[in-house]
Amino acid sequence: MKVTVNISPEFREPYAVIHTDRVTEEIQRVIDFCSVSDAPITALQNEEDIVVLRPKEIYMVRVENGDTVIYGEKKKYRSRKRLYELGDQLGNQFMQISKSTLVNLAYMDCIESGFSGTLRLLLRNGCSDYVSRKYLPAFKKYLGL
Repeated sequence: MKVTVNISPEFREPYAVIHTDRVTEEIQRVIDFCSVSDAPITALQNEEDIVVLRPKEIYMVRVENGDTVIYGEKKKYRSRKRLYELGDQLGNQFMQISKSTLVNLAYMDCIESGFSGTLRLLLRNGCSDYVSRKYLPAFKKYLGL
């Protein structure tokens, strides 16, 4: 793939143009990467403090005991939104790996074989969760396996 970058003060916001004869998996990955939303997510640090997080600050979102918990690099926050609402808002950089977990694919550290054909995904901040069998085909496709 050829890449050209034009730098000029007339460009206020970066944008990308892709010229291709068809959309391949490689092209789709580039599209997904470039279309990551940076819309802020509001979360509760405790019962009174509201924190504004950017998607790039979020490592994982998990439902625990009925609460939606957002994991950052070192802290965790609660959200009043449901998992699917956050998934829609966070964009293509996030992937659902189980019924109760979304992960930021940019922060994958390593993948270990789990029990019953599952994979255990470890993130750079130390969080981990299993990729369930239902979500395993999409995850393997993302990895190119």
